[in-house]
Amino acid sequence: MFKFVTLYRRVDDPNALESFFSETHLPLAEQLPGLVKSEVSRVTGKPGGESRFHLMYELYFETNRDFEQALASEAGMKLIRAITPWAKERLISWFYADAYSE
Repeated sequence: MFKFVTLYRRVDDPNALESFFSETHLPLAEQLPGLVKSEVSRVTGKPGGESRFHLMYELYFETNRDFEQALASEAGMKLIRAITPWAKERLISWFYADAYSE
């Protein structure tokens, strides 16, 4: 499996973050062709206290190629355009990863 992970940092206005995620990020991601599954994790803390992260969103694809094709789709381009300003402001981090199950 191949996944695309987005980490949202804690912000002063968590309602704005939740609104953007639920009204923009999530609906666009759900339209991606080849999406096998998605997973939302709401961060509740870290060892020793509060985490700097608020939310993690993982999108799973069978292969890297499937992911690349999804990003090249109309929905993929809309998704990247929507989340890029958040990345530029360092409110999100994103990365790609090979995922393995045992």
